Amino acid sequence: MNTGSEVRKLSERQRNIIYFIMKFLDENKYPPTIREIGETVNISSTSVTNYNLTKLVEMGLVERQKEVSRGITLNFQRLHEYGISVDTDRTFNFPQSASSLIAIPVLGHIAAGQPIAVETIDPANAEDFVELTAELCRNRDQNRLFALRVKGDSMIDAGVLDGDIVILQHQETAEEGEMVAAWIEGDEETTLKHFHRRGKMIELRPANPSPEYKPIERPADRVRIKGKVVSVVRIYD
Repeated sequence: MNTGSEVRKLSERQRNIIYFIMKFLDENKYPPTIREIGETVNISSTSVTNYNLTKLVEMGLVERQKEVSRGITLNFQRLHEYGISVDTDRTFNFPQSASSLIAIPVLGHIAAGQPIAVETIDPANAEDFVELTAELCRNRDQNRLFALRVKGDSMIDAGVLDGDIVILQHQETAEEGEMVAAWIEGDEETTLKHFHRRGKMIELRPANPSPEYKPIERPADRVRIKGKVVSVVRIYD
C-alpha cells in the first residue's frame, strides 16, 4: 500500500477535486463536467482545472475520456492505495478568497544570460500555473498574461534572479527600455533583456555589469517581441 509520502503529493485542490467527483457521482450517478468541477472548487480557469485533472490522471487516480463531456471516472483501487477514503458526506470548506486568484500559465523557461533555444508552448499544455491575486494584475488583460521561468543572472540589476518567474503580457511591440522576451530569428533563440532601438538595429541590453554579459544587436526585422515583463515572482524554499 502506498501511504504517507505519496498522499502528500496531492495538493489540497487536487484532494478537493477528488472528493467533489466522488460526491457528485454518489448523488447524480454520472460524473461532473470540467466546468462543474471548477465552479465547486473555486477554479476560475478551465485550463487550471484541466491541469489538475491531468496530474490526477498521471497518478492513476482519475481516468478521462477527453472526447466525452462527462467522461471522468475514479480509480477506487488506486484511491485506496493513496489512503483516500470513500467519504461522500465530506463537507467542503473552500476559501472564499480563492475566486479572486488569477491562474497564469507557465510556458517554459527563458534565458537571462546567453540566449537559449525555446520551443513555443501551447497555453493549453502549460507545464504549471502560478496564482496571483486579481489586485496584482489590475489593469491587465488576464487572457494575455503568461509566465516564464528564468535561467541565468544577466538581469540581476533589474531585480530578476536565476529561478524567478517573470509574468509577461503578450504583445509584439515594446517601448524604449522595457524588459521583454525577444525571439531572435536566424539564431532561433529567445532571451530576456531590455529593449532599445538603434536605427535599423535592435539592442537587447542585459542588466548585469559583469563583462561576460554583452548587449545583443540584431537587425530589427530579426527580432520578434513575445511580451513585456509586468511582474516578477520569487519563491523561497
